[in-house]
Amino acid sequence: MTARSSSVPSATRPAVVAITGGRVVPVVGDPIEGGTVLVVDGRIAQVGADVVVPEGARVVDATGRWVLPGFVEAHGHVGIDEEAQGWAGDDTNEMTSPNTAGVRAIDAVNIDDEGFRDALAGGVTSVVVKPGSGNPIGGQSVALKSWGGRTIDEQVISAAVSVKSALGENPKRVYGDRKQTPSTRLGVAFVLREAFTKAQHYRAARAAAEAKGEPFAVDLTLDTLARVLDGELVWDQHTHRHDDIATAVRLSEEFGYRLVVNHGTEAHKIADVLAEKQIPVIFGPMLTSRSKVELRDRAIVNLATLAAAGVRVAITTDHPVVPINLLVLQAVLAVRDGLPRQTALEALTVNPASFLGLDERIGALTPGRDGDVVIWSDDPLTTDARVEHVLIEGRTVYTWDAAERRGHVVERAERFAR
Repeated sequence: MTARSSSVPSATRPAVVAITGGRVVPVVGDPIEGGTVLVVDGRIAQVGADVVVPEGARVVDATGRWVLPGFVEAHGHVGIDEEAQGWAGDDTNEMTSPNTAGVRAIDAVNIDDEGFRDALAGGVTSVVVKPGSGNPIGGQSVALKSWGGRTIDEQVISAAVSVKSALGENPKRVYGDRKQTPSTRLGVAFVLREAFTKAQHYRAARAAAEAKGEPFAVDLTLDTLARVLDGELVWDQHTHRHDDIATAVRLSEEFGYRLVVNHGTEAHKIADVLAEKQIPVIFGPMLTSRSKVELRDRAIVNLATLAAAGVRVAITTDHPVVPINLLVLQAVLAVRDGLPRQTALEALTVNPASFLGLDERIGALTPGRDGDVVIWSDDPLTTDARVEHVLIEGRTVYTWDAAERRGHVVERAERFAR
């Protein structure tokens, strides 16, 4: 479950904000011409054509513009693989052991990374930051707002989101080069199976100790995997080839955890299986070359094929593999290659929020969710649309200056000026 507390300190948020006059696209309902989104104390209070704006509210005029929920990047490394920092800013992989389930992305995210500013320019207001794919089990992800806190803790949507795992070439290469397990796909699956078997025994021993009122030594690695088995954490499976995806499904059914396929380059080859088993796919990144063998069949049209088969999909940039501000461009290209427009919008908003258990807070313009609202110059699924105004929990964090032809991010000194 997601935390219900607000991410942005209340002292920095206006009490009531009304975004008025635009074409409001809630994503989960029909567009509203000349609609209003009313945000009270950081949360959406009303959405509609006949919303009465309270006296004293701050009004943001969106006439002639498109108003949408902030986009959700469901699989990124922004803040832990920092822009223009090289090795000093790269904390993506703790590749000292094949199983590092106990490490947490939150402990390595720099919220002042330029990637977060780029996110705002692309209408991305929420990011799920994940460890990398060098290990079979990489660690715990964190969902956070793209901007607004004095520390990362004030931007967190949920620290209990998922555990990142990798199948395929990456862990094979990393540990194969060291001549240690896992050096093959056999070995990678073995590491996962062994880890979950130990977690099952750990969970049983913990329950027995609790029943007897006896002390129990916590193992952070096994405790995290026990939370996956309990359904508290999603299993985010980095996997490209269709055979690796089949292995991911097999393991998830063997141990009973919630699986979300990440990347899914060849997921279209077994789309009917994924649809039947209701396993979602966070697809992408799309704007890449065939840089390794398992990407040889990568194509943007594969996303449309997946969706047509009934698989629920989201879209990722895998930032910094593709810059996070190009998330919407990938959706535009997917629509060109056959993805329905509504599905594309859902893949940027409500779907990733739902896959990762964040849909009480983000992903749509509906009452009760956070006031994360983006005003676009035009339809965002066109290449000439631009983000003009971004609000996170009702606070303006980004504006486009047409005269200067550049965006303005509300920086820390402005946000927390006394």
